[in-house]
Amino acid sequence: MSGPSRPGTMTPQLLKVAERARREPKARFHSLAHLIDEAALRRAYDRLRPHAAVGVDGVSKEMYGRALEGNLQDLHRRMRQKRYRHQSIRRVYIPKPNGKKRPLGISACEDKVVQGSVCEVLEAVYEQDFLDCSHGFRPGRKAHDAIQALDRLARARQARWVLEADIASFFDSVNHRTLLEMLRERVPDGSLLRLVGKCLKAGVLDGEELSMPEEGTPQGSVLSPLLANVYLHYALDVWFYGEVRPRLRGRAHLIRYADDFVMCFERRDDAERVKAVLGKRLARFDLRLHPDKTRLVCMEPPCPQQQSGKGPGSFDFLGFTAYWCRSRTGRWRFAFKTSAKRLHRAKNALTEYCRRQRTLPVCEQHAGLVRRLRGWFNYFGVNGNCASLKALREHVQRVWHKWLNRRSQRSRLNWERFGDLLNTLPLPPVRVYHRIWT
Repeated sequence: MSGPSRPGTMTPQLLKVAERARREPKARFHSLAHLIDEAALRRAYDRLRPHAAVGVDGVSKEMYGRALEGNLQDLHRRMRQKRYRHQSIRRVYIPKPNGKKRPLGISACEDKVVQGSVCEVLEAVYEQDFLDCSHGFRPGRKAHDAIQALDRLARARQARWVLEADIASFFDSVNHRTLLEMLRERVPDGSLLRLVGKCLKAGVLDGEELSMPEEGTPQGSVLSPLLANVYLHYALDVWFYGEVRPRLRGRAHLIRYADDFVMCFERRDDAERVKAVLGKRLARFDLRLHPDKTRLVCMEPPCPQQQSGKGPGSFDFLGFTAYWCRSRTGRWRFAFKTSAKRLHRAKNALTEYCRRQRTLPVCEQHAGLVRRLRGWFNYFGVNGNCASLKALREHVQRVWHKWLNRRSQRSRLNWERFGDLLNTLPLPPVRVYHRIWT
C-alpha cells in the first residue's frame, strides 16, 4: 500500500490545491484530473511496497518497473483517452481472532499506481477538511495519537462515560452512490470521479468466481482508507461536532481511527441520548452498529480514598484495554494494557511460528522471532504495559526452548544452555517504546 503524501513532499500544484482548500472550506474543485500526469504516476509507483502481493495479472512491482517509462507513458495515454480499464481484484482471506476470515482485495500493480495518484490528489483537498478527531491513515498521525487523545480526556475528567461502538462490516457496507455524492460536493471533477468509480466497481475474482459488487470498498486497496475517512467524515464526524455536541449539557468528544471509534462524555444522560440516535444516524448511510460490540461503559475515576478494588470498568480500543488502576505511589491513574484477545492471538501465532520453523538454523529462527517481537513491542510498548510485553517475551522463551528441544532426541537443551543461547542471541528488551504520558 502506498503511503500518504506529506506537506513537505507535495508538488507546488498540490500545495496550491491544499492552500485553497484550507482557505475556502466551501470551494469546489472542478479541474483536478490534469494533476495526474506521468510524474504523479511515477511517485505513486515509488510509494508501492517492493514485495507487495500481486493481482490477477501476476505482475509485481519489480516486473512492472523493468519498462517503467514505457508503461507509465502508455498508462497516462490511456487515462487521457479514457481507455483505462481497472482489472479485476484478486480476493484473498486472512484469519480473524473470532475464527472468521477477513476478505482482502489485491489490485494489479498498474491499478495500484492509478489509485495512488488519485489518492494523492484527493488527499490534498480532504486533509484540510478532516477534523482533529480523525487519526487513521492520515499523514503524520498514528494509532498512538488516538490513544494519547483518549488519555488526555480521561485525565481531564471528560471521559466519565464512554460509548464503545463498532460498525459491522464497514468496508463491505459503503454505499457507492452515497460516497460519490459526498465526493462531488467538494470535487465535482467528472474525470477524477470516473477513476474513483472504476476502483469501486471493479470485479472481484474469488478463486474462479467473478462477482461485481454494488457496495463496499475493497480492503487492501490503496484508495480505500481515504474513501473510508471521507465517508465517515460526513456520516459521523461532522454530524457529531456540528449537530450533536451543541445540544448536549456536558462536554463530549469523538476519537476515531478509520472505522474504530469511541465517544467520551462527562454526563451519563448525554451518553444515553447519543447512543439512542447513533444507530439511526448510521442507518441513513447503510451502516449498522454491531449489537454485541456496542455498549456504554462507566469510566468514572475512583475516589482517592478508595484503597483497594478495581476501577469502575474497562473497554477495548485499537488493541488496548483502557482502565483505571493504582500507580506505585498509591494514586489512581488511567492506563492501557494489551487486550486479552490480542495477547492471546500473539502467543498463538508465535507458538505456531516456533513449531513450523523448528528445523531452520537457530540464527534464522532468532531473526524471525526478533522481527515479530520488535513489531509487537513497537506498537504495544506504551507506559504501564510492560507486564504484557514481559508476558509475551517469557512465553516466546518457553515455546522456543520447547521446540528447540524437539529437534533432536540425542541431545537435550537444558535451561542453562538455553540461557547461554539467549545471551548470544538476545530477544528484544522490554521497555517503553511510546510514551503516552510522562
